[in-house]
Amino acid sequence: MNYQAWYLKTSKWLISVLTPFVILMISVRILITPLFAKIEYKLPGFPEDPYGFSIQDRLRWSEPSIRYLVNNEDIDYLEVLAFDDGEPIFNDRELSHMVDVKGVVTGMRVALAIFLILLVFCIWVLLKNERRDLIHAAFYQGGWGLLGLIASILLLVAISFNQLFTWFHQIFFSDGTWQFYTSDTLIRLFPMRFWRDAFIFVGVLSLIIAGMVIIITRKHLRLKAK
Repeated sequence: MNYQAWYLKTSKWLISVLTPFVILMISVRILITPLFAKIEYKLPGFPEDPYGFSIQDRLRWSEPSIRYLVNNEDIDYLEVLAFDDGEPIFNDRELSHMVDVKGVVTGMRVALAIFLILLVFCIWVLLKNERRDLIHAAFYQGGWGLLGLIASILLLVAISFNQLFTWFHQIFFSDGTWQFYTSDTLIRLFPMRFWRDAFIFVGVLSLIIAGMVIIITRKHLRLKAK
C-alpha cells in the first residue's frame, strides 16, 4: 500500500471511529442545561421530594448546580448557596462530588473539541483528494456503530438501570465519593428517575442523529453505485 492510500484509509477509519463518540458527547452536552431539568420535573410520575422541595425549589437550586458544570467558576459558585435560614445548600461531600463531576464534564468537552478538530481534518483530507465516497462510507459505518452502542446502553437501562448507573460511577469516580443520603440536596434535586431519563434522553437523541447520518449517507452511496 502506498503512502497516499494509507493516508486516505486512515482518514476514513478515523471518521468511522470518531463519529459515534462525537454524536454521543454532543447529546450529553445538550443534556447539561437547566432546560432538561425544567422539563423533567414536570413529567408525569416524577417523584416528589419526601423532605419538602417543591418544583419551584428544585428549579431554583438545580439551575446553578447544572450551570456550574459548564461555566468557568470554581466551587465557591455553589458553596455560597444557602437556604432561607442560612443553612448551606450542599454539604462538603456534595461539593467535593460536584468538583469531580465538573472535572469529568470538562474532560468530555475537551475531548469533544479535539475529536471535532480531528474529524474536520480527516474530512478535509478526503475532500482534498476528491474522495467524497469515502466520507459517506465512513459516516455510514460510524452511524451504524453508534446505533449498536446506544442499543446496548438502552437495553441495559431497561434490564437494570441501577447496575448501569453503578458501573458508570465506578468508571469515572472513586469509591465512596458518589453515594449520598436520601436527605442530601443532590439526591433531592436529582433522584434516580432523573438520571434514568437522562440516559434515555441521550440515547434517543443519539439514535435520531445516527439515523439521520445513515439515511443521508446511504442515499449518497446508492447514487454513487448507480
